[in-house]
Amino acid sequence: MNVSEKRSVFSLALLYAMRMLGLFMVLPVFVLLGGELEGSSGVLIGIAIGGYGLTQALFQVPFGMLSDRFGRKKMIVIGLLIFCAGSVIAATSESIYGVIAGRLLQGAGAIASVLMALLSDLTTDESRTKAMAVVGMSIGLSFSVALVAGPLVADFFGLSGIFWLTAIFAIAGIAIVLLIVPTPVTTHSHRDTRAVRGEFFELLRNSDLLRLDVGIFLLHLILTALFIAVPLSLVNDAQLDRQEHWWVYLSVMVTAFFAMVPFIIIGEKKRKIKTVFVGAILQLAIGSIFLALAGSSLISIWFALFVFFMAFNLLEASLPSLVSKQAPAGARGTAMGIYSTSQFLGAFLGGAVGGWVLSEWGGEVIYYASAALAGIWFFIALTMRTPSYSTSLTLKLNALLSESDAENASDELANIKGVEDVVVVIEEKAAYLKVDKAHLDEHALSSFRYALRS
Repeated sequence: MNVSEKRSVFSLALLYAMRMLGLFMVLPVFVLLGGELEGSSGVLIGIAIGGYGLTQALFQVPFGMLSDRFGRKKMIVIGLLIFCAGSVIAATSESIYGVIAGRLLQGAGAIASVLMALLSDLTTDESRTKAMAVVGMSIGLSFSVALVAGPLVADFFGLSGIFWLTAIFAIAGIAIVLLIVPTPVTTHSHRDTRAVRGEFFELLRNSDLLRLDVGIFLLHLILTALFIAVPLSLVNDAQLDRQEHWWVYLSVMVTAFFAMVPFIIIGEKKRKIKTVFVGAILQLAIGSIFLALAGSSLISIWFALFVFFMAFNLLEASLPSLVSKQAPAGARGTAMGIYSTSQFLGAFLGGAVGGWVLSEWGGEVIYYASAALAGIWFFIALTMRTPSYSTSLTLKLNALLSESDAENASDELANIKGVEDVVVVIEEKAAYLKVDKAHLDEHALSSFRYALRS
């Protein structure tokens, strides 16, 4: 990446991480502090925890499409202003209903798809995969930091302090967008980073992608539901003061991260992705059962959380990669849009259903229900085909081809060794490929007659 690309990538990754940090910090503390809000109940606390997911799911694709018409940075600023307004409403509310309204408004500032589109505008095809990997790592890091920072901030400033800090993050994000992120000269309709309306129903019929969408839905449903029960287990069962929860989450997340890295390497290098993936789902179920059986032992709860989050981190890192590998050429943006919508819907239902289960039957039932859902996912995943080991590649073309030329170009590219799928988009003067780099004939690809020479 050149200097301008590095500036774009790291500033957008920081912006994404700050926004997700603000959303996630409430997870480890809300069930402990939300009971002090007027009108609170288990169900309403759960809706407040997961409420942002509902509006995220509803608005992220429309935000992406509006950015094509009105500009990326403008829509990002609007989204951050909405996010800030929601944070202020939640911070100043003394009732659970006000906090729910604030969380719903936070989620309505759904700028994830716009950030990905802007990232596409500001990076070359060669740098785009690395750029997305950096943003992906920033999201994972923000989640880990949020679990530690949430209890610390709440200890000093209370629940409202978390929301005020989130509002400050939003204002800082606007400053980053206006002062640091470069303005793209042109806006590209890049199919790998934005949703294309005509492809939605076709991809929903893709059984391989549907299994992954169900997977991320269940993963975030389980995660959000668990954070309704886990803080209460630490306080009521392990007798651990709320102010001390941060070190439990810190030690768990650090050790779980390093423990899962070798399995990521084995999955990719040894081409054992399905084995590692299915094993992680089974481990997720086992971790949930361990939480149910941990009782009052802090060591047992810590170990159960370690087992759970080792699996969670592995699955969270693997799922986007699998979606990218399974999506047809040129359809990754749409596939990721459906995937993200499933993720946020899972977070919403996890909060709502988890709160209801807590109020009716208690936290132990949440753990067993989570294990059961992970078990269902395990059997669904067993039926998936072994994923390909392909990566996405965009080839710029040197001319605006006719339909017959485009068909010939598609056939020629498909016949190159290592090319698994081809989509030629005449209007974009581009060919979207899925290739197996271990077997790709790079000389033949670089010699392709319609390839744009730099």
